[in-house]
Amino acid sequence: MFIENAKTPGWIEVICGSMFSGKTEELIRRLRRAQFANLRVEIFKPAIDTRYSEEEVVSHQGNSILSTPVESSSSIMLLCGNVDVVGIDEAQFFDDGIVDVVQKLASAGIRVIVAGLDMDYRGKPFGPMPALMAVAEYVTKVHAICVRCGDPANVSHRLIASDKLVELGEKQTYEPLCRHCFEKAMAEAAAKE
Repeated sequence: MFIENAKTPGWIEVICGSMFSGKTEELIRRLRRAQFANLRVEIFKPAIDTRYSEEEVVSHQGNSILSTPVESSSSIMLLCGNVDVVGIDEAQFFDDGIVDVVQKLASAGIRVIVAGLDMDYRGKPFGPMPALMAVAEYVTKVHAICVRCGDPANVSHRLIASDKLVELGEKQTYEPLCRHCFEKAMAEAAAKE
């Protein structure tokens, strides 16, 4: 049951970027620091994300932290209890209600740290992420390295043929690309059609 924390002001932090950019690694780092400071921390992830673990948030580097998988954003309010910090991974997979949830938590005095892809495989804004970035006090955009040219990468280019918006996968499914290499890859794909 959600309990308001009236003694401290809350706020929203968003960590965004492409796949392989270190979003989850940064989320885990911030949450561990909060735990080290003896703050009460709850961590959530969408139940759909079972790539590495069903109950842990796991980075590509193999670091992990225990979390609660939830089916919808409304479950977070029911499960977060008496906490100081709430962490949410893979926010792009949540419904649009996640924006109201994080705002209510922050208004109740809770520090909310959210990580997620800011763009989908087509280079378009992904799910509720634009709205989350708009309401956040702090936004950190992290970058991967373009596997084709070595520049900072900001797009998760899909390597397999699929029109599904959500296609869970790793390095065999996606590659991080910079703007130039992504545009070139999209032009090459369009020429093949």
